[in-house]
Amino acid sequence: METGASVIQATHQQDGAVGKMARWIVALAAGDIPAPIRAIAQNCLIDTIGVIAAGSATAVAAHARALVSLSAAAGPCGIVGTDASCDPRYAAFANGVAAHALDFDDNCYAGFVHGSAVIAPAALAAAQYADADGAQLITAFVAGAECEYALGAATANVLYDQGWWTTGVLGPVGACAAAAKLLGLDVRQTAAALGLAVAGAAGIKACFGTDAKAFLAGRAAEAGMTAALMAQGGASGPADAFEHRNGFARLFNGGRFDGQAFDTLGRDWRLQSPGVDVKRIPVCLSSHAAVDAAMALVREHAIRLYDIVAITCNVPPIVIANLVHDDPGTAQQAQFSMPFAIAASLLYGTLRLEHLSAQTLADERLRRLMERVSMVHGAVWDDPAYRAAAPEGAEVSIALADGRMLQGFRDFARGAARYPLDAGELDAKFKDCLGFAGLSGDAASAPARQWLARLRALETFGPVRGLLAA
Repeated sequence: METGASVIQATHQQDGAVGKMARWIVALAAGDIPAPIRAIAQNCLIDTIGVIAAGSATAVAAHARALVSLSAAAGPCGIVGTDASCDPRYAAFANGVAAHALDFDDNCYAGFVHGSAVIAPAALAAAQYADADGAQLITAFVAGAECEYALGAATANVLYDQGWWTTGVLGPVGACAAAAKLLGLDVRQTAAALGLAVAGAAGIKACFGTDAKAFLAGRAAEAGMTAALMAQGGASGPADAFEHRNGFARLFNGGRFDGQAFDTLGRDWRLQSPGVDVKRIPVCLSSHAAVDAAMALVREHAIRLYDIVAITCNVPPIVIANLVHDDPGTAQQAQFSMPFAIAASLLYGTLRLEHLSAQTLADERLRRLMERVSMVHGAVWDDPAYRAAAPEGAEVSIALADGRMLQGFRDFARGAARYPLDAGELDAKFKDCLGFAGLSGDAASAPARQWLARLRALETFGPVRGLLAA
């Protein structure tokens, strides 16, 4: 017979964040998800698979594959950009590293998190492992995204401001939720899996500008996949992982945690609001609004670059905190550099994957233009309402040699949820990503066209194991 204390504890755990997520994940059916939400999820999968393909050509993705080759067991889960396959844990890891290697993957302001780069690799691996179909993959991706973004909302971004990298900390939960759905775990198993995923979550923002950032994204995807497999095998996890006195809320988030954020799962779709921001250019999102504002001013006023004396970006504190490299020496550092993002965009017309190179950084024209770009934090950003309306926005001023001062403002960049890229732009990005990786193929059998056609028909596509076949 249970004691009063144990009954109270069990009730508390069922009412906690882990229990709420577990019950919702298991109950979620494809028909419960509105068509617009499924369409957003499908676009996220398309964008992320393209980015994984591009990232597969990077050195850090090669390092990940080399690590996988040391110990990975055989399995049906493909490593995108290669002919290799392995077990679901290592496929999630290798594809997760590639997904974030170029910092070209999407973001969500519910947690300031790179969601799809972690969720999609785990969901793809789990779908291939379970021999699921395309519709099941979309449903599982939605489960992972909504749980991770609900968790992000519950934290109110406290942990991000404290120096934790939310993609590494929150990502295992999204990856685990998606994997648990595809593995068909019951409520008890799903709760155990989520508890396991939270128990080992980690990530520090010191990773910015190094291979550690992509590595941690891969580890987050692998951790979620591993937690789901452990729970499937019978392992237990802390059901009060968030609320425990030594749990997530106190250790990561200063004790602040809004458990009510999970009460609206399946009613308030965070894939729609705040939505997902898809990147138009392959650098940190913190630079995108300023780039768009500067580009618009130059285009509108027909400015010649050699007439620019200075470009000043008045931005919120988070942008200055993220873009730490004013004089980048490597391509990775350049991705966290406001001077690079603006100068390269103005000089080359847009910033493309091929511009992330030593050759580009050695371009004297680029260097001279970069020297004229600076960031400041004006008093306007001290207003919480202003920051909330434009969390990574920018007021851009361009001083010209003739004495004119031009000013522009951008709240969100093109590609953000409120200014989404259209289907043609998404498809073009996908094809560019595969081209960057050398996967375009010949005119008759280009993988870019084959993969894109299958991904656009994902709702009716059969076994996901054949999704990215040659």
